[in-house]
Amino acid sequence: MATITGSMVGVLRRPTSHYGVWSWMTTVDHKRIGVLYGVTSFIFFLIGGVEALVLRLQLAFPDGKVVDPEVFNQLFTMHATTMVFLVIMPLSAAFFNFLIPLQIGARDVAFPRLNAFSYWVFVAGGVFINSSFLFGGAPNAGWFGYANLTSRAFNAGSGVDFWALGLLGLGTASLAASFNFIVTILNMRAPGMTMMRMPLFTWMTLVVAFLLIFAMPIIAVALIQLELDRSPLATNFFNPANGGDPILWQHLFWLFGHPEVYILILPAMGIVSEVLPTFARKPLFGYPAVVFAGVFIGFMGWGVWAHHMFTVGLGPVANSVFAVTTMFIAVPTGIKIFNWIATLWGGSLKFTTAMLFSIGFISMFIIGGLSGLTHASPPTDYQQQDTYYIVAHFHYVLFGGSILALFSGFYFWWPKGTGKLLDEGLGKLNFWLMIIGMNLTFGPMHILGLNGMPRRIYTYPSGMGWEFWNLIETAGSLVIALSVLVFIINVVRTSRNGKEAGPDPWDGRTLEWSIPSPPPEYNFATVPVVQGRDAFWIEKYGLHGGEGAHHAAPPSHTAGSGNGDGHAIHMPQGSYLPMVTAFGQTLMLAGVIFGYWLSGVGLVIMLGGVYAWCSEPVSD
Repeated sequence: MATITGSMVGVLRRPTSHYGVWSWMTTVDHKRIGVLYGVTSFIFFLIGGVEALVLRLQLAFPDGKVVDPEVFNQLFTMHATTMVFLVIMPLSAAFFNFLIPLQIGARDVAFPRLNAFSYWVFVAGGVFINSSFLFGGAPNAGWFGYANLTSRAFNAGSGVDFWALGLLGLGTASLAASFNFIVTILNMRAPGMTMMRMPLFTWMTLVVAFLLIFAMPIIAVALIQLELDRSPLATNFFNPANGGDPILWQHLFWLFGHPEVYILILPAMGIVSEVLPTFARKPLFGYPAVVFAGVFIGFMGWGVWAHHMFTVGLGPVANSVFAVTTMFIAVPTGIKIFNWIATLWGGSLKFTTAMLFSIGFISMFIIGGLSGLTHASPPTDYQQQDTYYIVAHFHYVLFGGSILALFSGFYFWWPKGTGKLLDEGLGKLNFWLMIIGMNLTFGPMHILGLNGMPRRIYTYPSGMGWEFWNLIETAGSLVIALSVLVFIINVVRTSRNGKEAGPDPWDGRTLEWSIPSPPPEYNFATVPVVQGRDAFWIEKYGLHGGEGAHHAAPPSHTAGSGNGDGHAIHMPQGSYLPMVTAFGQTLMLAGVIFGYWLSGVGLVIMLGGVYAWCSEPVSD
């Protein structure tokens, strides 16, 4: 039995203790799974950052000797793969897991054990891909895996197999999570929370989930074809010598890869849409327009993939069509940016660290968007393709966009998850170091690209005019590393001696701020009733109230008995079966490399886990 503000609430959860390593390994609590996603993906963030630092040290001076060409190829492949699939996507999933039930007034996700399964598949996939360093070398063909660089004829090692099979496993995690969030958002919203009353972050999560369930099967087909070409069956999907087409890979990969860009950036847009109104003390300007712009981006994202292929010879008609669609997709993005700026305009601004990171996101994302528009023109794209100009563009979008917004989310929701405030002084130092470091690192890449420096070269001769800017970029990467170190110091210091946050340190707008920090296991003692958009502001200040209308008493759903009728709150018990099932799936994939007998063992374990999972009682 758990006590909350003087009332007794019975919580039936799991037979094991709520504390200790085993309780974390068997947890199905969406908040704990969100924390696990966050910690694990941040570890991969550090790994990917180290890989990037080695790349920059290699290129700091002409004729660099830090690593040889083969290791360089492995590092840039793993850096990109790690940042896209093991950092930005799962860091977004960390926020999805922790926040979505809290924002919609639910006690958990629709399928708690499926949620745990998605996490353990993600862990296994990340470890599997990185273990390639120990078995003959990591993948070395780029994160895009272009045929025929990935064929046995050109790439006989197992690194490409680790990459392809690992991504197949990670796709399972994304699909499981996506179906879970779709069902949760559509079916488990609190009474009164219509679709057009949902927080923007919840809306963007819903759009991303639909993108994932349509995008992941496409890359899965391409990866299976790639493995069949590399297998003893020696199929010829991408082998032109026997009737295959290497351009088919590009169509399949980028038909996944460009919706993937919006899978990476839409959660960031959702975070910013929550942070800005809170610290501007204004509702989000043009809420319906921002919602529909996000949905429109999701639809339009399927019609622009071939702008990655302007140089492959698709012809003037195809190039013209995709040039127009690429320019047109800037419209909903511009709608969002103007609405964010209008939200700030005339607001009572409070420049917290979270606010600074969100404003930094807008500024850097505008730069990345404008450089992206130059790629919409096939003639200019011909000149920029495969130069450092492209590298500059997507780092301004994904680092200046996604990473800055994710850090904004860290600082904004950290007190809700831990009950402690991060130090604002260290936070602002973290922000300024990161914003300066990223501009020093990625800004000069525009200049280098326009001066003809190709991407994916491991060294360059002196006298090309590239030395100064490469040195500046390497210095900037070290400043970024310092900013991340400041963040880690902030986390460690405040976890021990941080200021208590209380339930609502920012005067929040949405339902997660109406409950204690950290939230109880059951989230809401009584399910809240939503009266409008910005539900918690309405509860505190009234539909038309100002500060004087603040309730003196705590909100009704932070106290009271379990379901309002004295009955206990039934919560699903923990289970180790999602972990077992994920382990079995990973063994199946590993067997393709190490022997098909291992795939058989993995299949037995996975099927046994699924059978036991289906037979397991949901709660005590």
